[in-house]
Amino acid sequence: MRIARNAGTLFVCGALTLTLAALAYPAMLGIQTTSAAPVRIIANPPSGPLTEADRDFLVKVRAAGLWEYPVGQLALQKGTIPAVRTAGQHLISGHAGLDDTDRKIAKQLGVTLPNKPSPQQQGFVATLSTDTGKKFDTDFANILRITHGQIFSTVAKIRATTENTLVRQLADQANDTVLDHITVMEKTGLVNFNQVIVQETTLPKVPAVNLTPPPPQPGEPEVVLTPPASGAALPVTPSPTPTVG
Repeated sequence: MRIARNAGTLFVCGALTLTLAALAYPAMLGIQTTSAAPVRIIANPPSGPLTEADRDFLVKVRAAGLWEYPVGQLALQKGTIPAVRTAGQHLISGHAGLDDTDRKIAKQLGVTLPNKPSPQQQGFVATLSTDTGKKFDTDFANILRITHGQIFSTVAKIRATTENTLVRQLADQANDTVLDHITVMEKTGLVNFNQVIVQETTLPKVPAVNLTPPPPQPGEPEVVLTPPASGAALPVTPSPTPTVG
């Protein structure tokens, strides 16, 4: 029993290291900056100066949805406890709304978004696709809790620094969505907080490999993340409002 548990922990840690590698290195999320200074202004639309960091944030939001949305669908199909299935509902609904806002804002700002997950992100989906039973529940809760914890600080930084009103709008929505997803993962009771602390405070060393998702091809239909059943809203259990103190 202990051997199986240790093997499972090693597996999750390995998957989480890859996940954090993607978050720590923008190229793995479909981001290619043209300058070492993310504050460099690349456009001056009516909504305010657009920096490289702003543009990269739009890409991060899109990239997150392209792999977390299908993972939410997996949770609905494979989750063995109600809390995991509820978390899956939140992923689907949250990223459907966030993706809609992201695509509209990107169009207004002239930012090209990826239409497919990166190979790295496809690997995350493949990992959870092969999981079954309790192992799926545990891997799902821990992988998603750590990735959302990492991106939470990115959202806060963009919200605090951007001068573009449209990017601020997206950051506000992303903040609410990410906090909601963090909360529902914790409510599963499966999150290993010791592991979360280690993974969130240790940057992994990864090879400098370009895993950028390919840009949309001419004539390729745009991927739109929408709830199933003809766009009908999924029944989502509200998360409790966090308290201070």
